[in-house]
Amino acid sequence: MNRIEICDVGPRDGLQNEARTLDPGIRAQLCDRLAAAGVPRVEAVSFVHPKRVPQMAGAEEVMAALHRVEGVVYAGLVLNERGYDRAIAAGVDEIHYAFPATDTFCERNQGMTVADALGVGERIVGRAHDDGLPVSVTISVAFGCPFEGRVEPAKVFGLAETLTGFGPDELMLADTIGVGVPSQVRELVAGVAAFGLPVGCHFHNTRNTGYANAVAAVESGVALLDASSGGTGGCPFAPRATGNIATEDLVYLLHGMGLETGISLEAMLETAAWLSEQLGKELPGQTYKAGTFAPVAA
Repeated sequence: MNRIEICDVGPRDGLQNEARTLDPGIRAQLCDRLAAAGVPRVEAVSFVHPKRVPQMAGAEEVMAALHRVEGVVYAGLVLNERGYDRAIAAGVDEIHYAFPATDTFCERNQGMTVADALGVGERIVGRAHDDGLPVSVTISVAFGCPFEGRVEPAKVFGLAETLTGFGPDELMLADTIGVGVPSQVRELVAGVAAFGLPVGCHFHNTRNTGYANAVAAVESGVALLDASSGGTGGCPFAPRATGNIATEDLVYLLHGMGLETGISLEAMLETAAWLSEQLGKELPGQTYKAGTFAPVAA
C-alpha cells in the first residue's frame, strides 16, 4: 500500500470546540484551501442544532459558498435523521454518521442510548443508499470514554459487526479523547477489519500518542486517516478534549515514510498559518511553525 487517503475534518471537528466562532464564509474558504491543496475528502460541515454547537451554525451557508473542486468529496456529519434531511438538501457528497461506544457519552453527545444510536445509524445508512450517497459510520470513544473509562475491544467488535450488517461504505474508529496507544490500534483495526469493510481511523493527540497511533494504523492496513489543519479540534461534550492530529504534520510523516497522499505539504503549511490568523492564536500543529525539510517530498 503506497497511498493513504486523508480526510481533513478541520472545518467541522477542528472548529467545533474553538472559543472563536468563524463565519460560514470563512469556513467555506478553509474548505476551498484544503481542496486546492489536494485534500481528497473534506468534512465541511456538521448538521447539528446551533444551540448545541454554535460554532457549526450556518452549515447550509458554508455548503452554498464552496468553490467546489472536481474530484473532491465534501462530506457532512449528521447525528440524526433531521440532520440527514438538512445534509441532503444542502448537497453534500457524502454522509458521515457518528455515535459513541458508551451510553453515558452517547446521552451527552446526542441524547440517546447506544442501542438507539444503532437504530438511527441503520436508518441513515439505508436512506443514504436509497439516495445514492456514500456513507461512513464512526464509532467514537472506541479507545476510551471520559465518563466510563476503558472501552473493551469486544464491545467495539460487537458494534462493528452490527454496523457491517447495515452496509455502510466504511467504518471509522475514533480515539475521541486521545487515550489510545499503538497496541490498541493494532488490536482494534485487525478485529474490525475482519468483518470485511474498509476501516479508517480518527486520532486526537491529547496525550501525544496520535502520530504513533497513525503509523500503527497504516502498518495495520488502514488506508484512510482523519486529520485537521493545524491540529485544531476537540469535542464540546468531552472534558479536556484537545485537538486532532494535524493534517500537515501527518502529511510530512507519511511522505517521509515514502507513502503518497496527493496533498501539497507547502499548501497545507500555508493553510495552517492562515487558520492560525483566523482563530487569533497559535495552533497545536508543529510543522507549519517549523517548516518542511528537503529530504521529504512536498
